[in-house]
Amino acid sequence: MRAVVLHAPRDLRVETRTAPDPTEGMVQVRIEAGGICGSDLHYYQHGGFGTVRMIEPMILGHEVAGRVLSTPGDSGLEEGDLVAVSPSRNCGICQYCRAGLEMHCENMRFYGSAMPVPHIQGAFRDVILARPDQCHKLPKHLPGTHAACAEPLAVVLHALERAGPLEGRRVLVTGCGPIGALVLLAAKAAGAAEVVVTDVMAVALERARTMGADRALDAMRTGWNAEFTKGKGCFDVMFEATGVASAFNDGLACLRPRGVMVMLGLGGEIGFNRNLAIAREIDLRGSFRFHHAFGDAVAAIASGRIDVTPILSGSFPLSKAREAFDLAGDRTQSMKVHLDFST
Repeated sequence: MRAVVLHAPRDLRVETRTAPDPTEGMVQVRIEAGGICGSDLHYYQHGGFGTVRMIEPMILGHEVAGRVLSTPGDSGLEEGDLVAVSPSRNCGICQYCRAGLEMHCENMRFYGSAMPVPHIQGAFRDVILARPDQCHKLPKHLPGTHAACAEPLAVVLHALERAGPLEGRRVLVTGCGPIGALVLLAAKAAGAAEVVVTDVMAVALERARTMGADRALDAMRTGWNAEFTKGKGCFDVMFEATGVASAFNDGLACLRPRGVMVMLGLGGEIGFNRNLAIAREIDLRGSFRFHHAFGDAVAAIASGRIDVTPILSGSFPLSKAREAFDLAGDRTQSMKVHLDFST
C-alpha cells in the first residue's frame, strides 16, 4: 500500500508499505480521502510544534474517511460502507475514560502523533485497521472529502458543548481558518443571534461573509473592537481560534460580564488582563479534541444540518502530496485541502 511519510521538515515521501492484514475484532478500511490539518502542516513545515518534535519518520494524517473492506460480524457495518474514522483511540480503562472524559485519556493513541516514541503512525495510507467504535457510517453517496471533515467538525462541536447553549446569543469568533470557519457554520446552525468573525487576511474575511457571518472584521485595523468594548462589552460567547495574544486580548475586552471565552487555538504563553477577567467574571474554558462529538459531527454532515462544502479547497492525488501540503499552508489560496487516495 501507499503511505504519506514525513522524514524531516518538507521531506515528504509517498512510500510503499505492507498493508495490514484483517485482524479479529477490527475493521479494515480502504481510505478514500484525508484532510490536511494544521498539526500536519506544523510537522511538514517545522518538524513539530512546541516541545513536540519528530525524531523518526512518521506517516501523517488523522482526518480520514473510506470504505469498509472487512468488519467483525457484530460491528453494525458492512463491506462497502462509507465511514469517517475517528483518530482517537482511548484506552477505556484509565480514570478519565471511566469518568466519560475520553479526550483526556492517559494512554491516548491518536493517529499521526510524535508525542510518544516510537511515534504513533498516521492514517494517510491506503488501508488502516480501526476499532468498530472508531468507524461512523455515512450515506454511501456522500463524497469522501465531506466525510473526512467529521474530525475538524467534531473539534468544533465539542467547543460548542463547552460554551453552552448559543441560541439567541451574540458570538465572536477570532480567526477564520478551517476551525474558525466551522465554528461560524456551527454557531449559525445552533441559533446564534449574531456571529462576528475577525481575521488578519482579506481572503479569509471574504470567505466568512459568504459563509454567513453577520460581520467580518480586519483584526489588524486599529480599533476594530471599539464599538464592542463600550460599556462592559457586548458578546455573550467568544471562540478564540488563533492562539495569538492580540486576538485573545482584543476579544476578551468585548465580552460582557459573565461572558464565556472558549479557547481552541493552541499557541505559546500569553499575558492577559487578569483584572478585567475577574471584574467581569469571565469564564475562560479550554476545549481539547473531542470524543462523543465525533458521532454528532458525522450526524450533522450526513443530515446536511452543517454543510462543510464552503471550507473545501481542492483535492490532490498522492502523487502530488507535496503540492497539496504547500497549498494547504498558503492561507491566501486555501482553507481545507484533501488527499485523494482513490487515484
